Amino acid sequence: MTEPRFNWRPIVKRRVLVAAVMFAVWTVAIQARLLHLQVFSHVDLVARAERQQQRTITAPAKRGEIVDRHGRLLAYSVDTDTIYAVPIEVDDDKATANALCAVLEGGCTAQDKLGLIERMSRSRPFTYIKRRVSPLEARKVAALKLPGVGFMQESRRFYPNKELAAHLLGYVGLDNVGLSGVEATYDQVVRGREGTLLVQTDARRQAFSRLERPPTSGDSLELTIDEQLQHIAERALRAGVEEKRADGGSVVIMDPNTGELLAMASYPTFNPNAYNAATEIARRNRAVQDIYEPGSTFKVVTVAAALEEKVMPVNSYIDTNPGVIRFAGSVVDEYGGRNYGVLSFTDVIVKSSNVGAIKIGLKVGPERMGIYMNRFGFGRPTSSDFPSESPGIVWSPEKLNDRALGSISMGYQVAVTPLQMGAAMSAVANGGTWIEPRVVRAVVKDGVRRVITPTVKRRAISSNTVTELLPILEAVVNEGTGERAKIPGFTVAGKTGTADKVINGRYSGSQQNVSFVGFVPSRAPVLTVIVMIDTPRVGSDTGGVVAAPIFQKIAEASLRYLGVAPTINPPLPMMVARSGEPPVIPVSLPAKGPEIITINAVAGGTAVVPDLRGLSAREALRMLARLGLTPRVEGKGVVIEQNPPAGAPLERGMTCTLTLDRDASRLQAVSGTPP
Repeated sequence: MTEPRFNWRPIVKRRVLVAAVMFAVWTVAIQARLLHLQVFSHVDLVARAERQQQRTITAPAKRGEIVDRHGRLLAYSVDTDTIYAVPIEVDDDKATANALCAVLEGGCTAQDKLGLIERMSRSRPFTYIKRRVSPLEARKVAALKLPGVGFMQESRRFYPNKELAAHLLGYVGLDNVGLSGVEATYDQVVRGREGTLLVQTDARRQAFSRLERPPTSGDSLELTIDEQLQHIAERALRAGVEEKRADGGSVVIMDPNTGELLAMASYPTFNPNAYNAATEIARRNRAVQDIYEPGSTFKVVTVAAALEEKVMPVNSYIDTNPGVIRFAGSVVDEYGGRNYGVLSFTDVIVKSSNVGAIKIGLKVGPERMGIYMNRFGFGRPTSSDFPSESPGIVWSPEKLNDRALGSISMGYQVAVTPLQMGAAMSAVANGGTWIEPRVVRAVVKDGVRRVITPTVKRRAISSNTVTELLPILEAVVNEGTGERAKIPGFTVAGKTGTADKVINGRYSGSQQNVSFVGFVPSRAPVLTVIVMIDTPRVGSDTGGVVAAPIFQKIAEASLRYLGVAPTINPPLPMMVARSGEPPVIPVSLPAKGPEIITINAVAGGTAVVPDLRGLSAREALRMLARLGLTPRVEGKGVVIEQNPPAGAPLERGMTCTLTLDRDASRLQAVSGTPP
């Protein structure tokens, strides 16, 4: 019997079917995987590929230099090493962190080390280890040759004079961004444009492409300040604050004719190279950020308003008896409980009478007082160079009752910054024009210097009012509360101020803000200087005793540095006789007493020198100032002799020598004329 033949075809068919199914499943799986990778995971994979294959590093721009008005460096940038890591290239996170902490200056705390390990273990292309390290640190880390650890150049801001003008200049953060002062205000100008570095690597992490866009340096700033005047201001301020054990203080020096700030100092101070080590109080620019009640320095505004509005002439007399003035619910008295009795308009300011100032202010009225506070720049920031400046506090005129108006008239219930007060006094010094204070003189870009011109905002008072106000402010220094501000050889105009501080909602009897603001030489001002001291604790607590001597030291040293010639008893100039001059007929003037109002005598069309004999020193100096003559004073008392004599040809700028004596009877003996 024949054995049945084996049918292999079904078996092969089944095997082929199984293989086909498996192949189909495998194909579907591959397609699904490709679909997942290329569609659903596309974005993530591209990002991972970029992190592994290319690296983009930002190159900070180098900030422009900052120099003073004479080109002396105040701030510049230097290149320093920054240590970084590429986490995906680091072999051992912990070992690398331990090695780095062993050589970095200051070492690492346990928390620092944990943070370093965490940063290097993350799946990101770049992390900083330590920025802007010293050259020694860089050499030590480089010697370790750690995988994934590298170096890059960064720009670091450096202030060669350390604390000098620290509050004015400000400081720069780790990211090359200005955080304070001029560095912050002009950050977009000084910072420049950042650069980028794109590096592409292969699978073995070998670089094969490098694309670089270099950074662009920022513009340079030329400031209005003078490095030497800044030294003078800071030295005197620090000595004064420490001597009086005060909480702090500020000084502003301005050119009253242009609004340029020649120096701005605050104390306590800090080193901007290590700003993180300073307290917030030390970093505070008191000259623009701190507000205070100015006290009697604000009486200048009150008097200027009264003279400008002609509500009270300069020859008025004011009865301050009995030394107090009463309002509903309050009593205001003179400092020290004095009673000055009847005072002349001038002596109200010379003696700094509160009662007298209040009576003047009440004559001015709230509406007009509000106008002049606005004209003198109070109640608003004074300069665009200081965006952090406080606007101060000024009441609306409609809210001023007699009590509030009286307080404002003597410098209370109004808050100002030292810069505002300095700008207001500068308006008096330059003849009545309020000019915006500024600290940037020019911007230098690609070697081209663009000058920033002064901004004249408005006229605060007329020149005639300044002419009447100037002798009053000079008398404050010559014989009033500001005598300690006298500078040998120069006429000085200014005003003292003392105001109790508000503590827990009440005026303190033991804590005061004291100040002095003035300009010099008074008849041709070169400098306006304001000194404000916060809470002196040693000796007297008045502006005349505390702030005026600091003003005197600053102004005297500044005038000497600037080479300003004396205005009192100056060296006699060489005189050369002119030929062909028309004859001059002397004219005798009735110049005996303060009733003189004529300042020029004319004979045959020629101005002549008036007779000053019998006048007090103050009256004679006022007359000479109006004539444009330079005074030379010898002795004290009333004028008994003058040279050139009365009737001599008058030439503007000539020197007039006055001989004074306390014994008025000598006038008759010398001239034969009854006093």
